[in-house]
Amino acid sequence: MKKKTSSGLKIICLNRKASFNFFFEDLLEAGIVLKGSEIKSVRNGKVNIADSYAIEKKGEIILINSHISSYKHASYSNHGPYDDRKLLLNKREINKLIGKMQREGFTIIPTKMYFKNGKAKIELAVAKGKKKYDKRLTKKNRDWNRDKARYVRKSS
Repeated sequence: MKKKTSSGLKIICLNRKASFNFFFEDLLEAGIVLKGSEIKSVRNGKVNIADSYAIEKKGEIILINSHISSYKHASYSNHGPYDDRKLLLNKREINKLIGKMQREGFTIIPTKMYFKNGKAKIELAVAKGKKKYDKRLTKKNRDWNRDKARYVRKSS
C-alpha cells in the first residue's frame, strides 16, 4: 500500500486500528534503524505495524512486535521478521516520552510508516487506551456523520 502524498511523503503502511483503540495525546516523528534486507522489504511494502508498540530499554526507545517480512533474495544476512528495532530520537525527546510513559495508562504506538526524503520514518503517538463505551461512542459519531452527509447530498 504505497501512496504518495502532496508533501513528498511516500506512505508505506498505516495503523488504522490505533485511532479506534486509543486517544492520541501527542504525535512525533522518529527515524528507525533498519538492516539492508529490512529496508528492501520496506520498499516493497511488506510491513505491518498494527500490533506494535514502543518501550524504553537502557535509555533508548525500542519498537516491539512490528512485522517486516523477510526479503526473498537475501541469503545468510536476512533478518528476523519480529526483531526489535531501535528508534532514532533526541535525548530530550526520549526523556519526554519516558516521562509520559510512566504516567498511568499511557503508551507509545506507531500510527504510520513512510519515506521522507528517501529515509524511513515512523510517526509515534503517545496514547491512552479507550474503554468499551468510548469505542461505542466513536462508532456512533462516525455513523451519524456518514448519515448526515447522505442527507445533505439527497437534499441538494
